[in-house]
Order: sequence, then structure tokens, then C-alpha cells
Amino acid sequence: MKLIGSVTSPYVRKVRVVMAEKKLDYQFVTEDVWSAQTLIHASNPLGKVPCLVMEGGEAVFDSRVIVEYLDTLSPVGKLIPSAGRERAEVKTWEALADGLLDAALLARMEAVWTGREDSQRSQAWIDRQLDKIQHALRAMSTGLGDKAFCSGIHLSLSDIAVVCAVAYLDFRFPQIDWRTPYPNLHKLHDKLAQRPSFIDTSPT
Repeated sequence: MKLIGSVTSPYVRKVRVVMAEKKLDYQFVTEDVWSAQTLIHASNPLGKVPCLVMEGGEAVFDSRVIVEYLDTLSPVGKLIPSAGRERAEVKTWEALADGLLDAALLARMEAVWTGREDSQRSQAWIDRQLDKIQHALRAMSTGLGDKAFCSGIHLSLSDIAVVCAVAYLDFRFPQIDWRTPYPNLHKLHDKLAQRPSFIDTSPT
């Protein structure tokens, strides 16, 4: 398998962490999707990463679809329940974490994209996205409570998605202090940050 991605993308990091936890072998190919010379459209017509390319050339995207597929490839470290409310809970956690990232990326693009003049940037739009981030953090903290993990009693995709999301805030939005108001998220982050899967995929 070949994973096309970027070392700074939190969606790609989520996939790479899952692959590490599942002990799956793959080739990692970095791709700058913003370059005029990008080849990503040959694999993903949407021009986005991550994109997983199979041995036969078939492509799988986006990150939610990829991690779902990867979890079926090995019985090692099952990360997504197979059915029922437990499965829905994990996928909802993932949607919440990815939604936080969607808002963060929209805010960042509005603030720094070089294709737009400063006079064309909307602070109101940025503030709207930052507000979504705060609502997502609050919901994550409430959902986690005093539990060791987001879903169940062991590591799952829920925890991986959440920690990839808050770690991205550290990387691109250091001005957002999520640790002080949400110490349980801080504790979860620091616990997972010690795992080789997170150490080896750090964007910094």
C-alpha cells in the first residue's frame, strides 16, 4: 500500500497513527497539493490528502474511509467496533474531531492564504470558525469526563482522532489554550503523545 500525504496534515496523521497501531506496512509518499506540479489528481480527483493507493492502483479517500478500511486489515489493535451503538459512538467522536479540524483549517486559510489580499479577508468568518473550535473542545471534554478513554476502556479511533485534533491546535494555533480549561483533554493528549505511533508522526 502507498499512502499519499503531508507530514503536517492532521487527517494524514490520523491515518498514519492508525497504521502504526495496526502494525501495517506501507510506503509514505509526501505530496504538496498546493504546488502547480502536484500529481495528486491522478489518485484523488478532489486533489486532497490523505489518499491510500492499493497494489492494483485503486485509490481510497478520505481519512474516515481509509481508517475504516485499515481497521479491517488486521486483528491487531481493533479501533472501531463492528456494529451497534458502540460503533456509532466512535464514529461520532471522529466526526467531532474532524469537524474541529475542518473549522481550524478554514480559519487558517482565511488568515494566511497568499492568494487573497488582506482587504479581502473576513475576520467575522475566522471568528465563526474559532467559535466552532471552542464548542468542539467543550463537547470533547464533556464527553470524556473522568474516563481514561473517549470510548470504552481501551484505545480506539475516538482517542486517536481527538488527540490528532488538539495536537494540530498546538501546531497551528498556539494562541488557543485548550489545556487550562480542559485538563482531561490535556491528560489524554499527554498519555497518547508518549506512544510511538504519535511520536513518529509528530508534525514538528
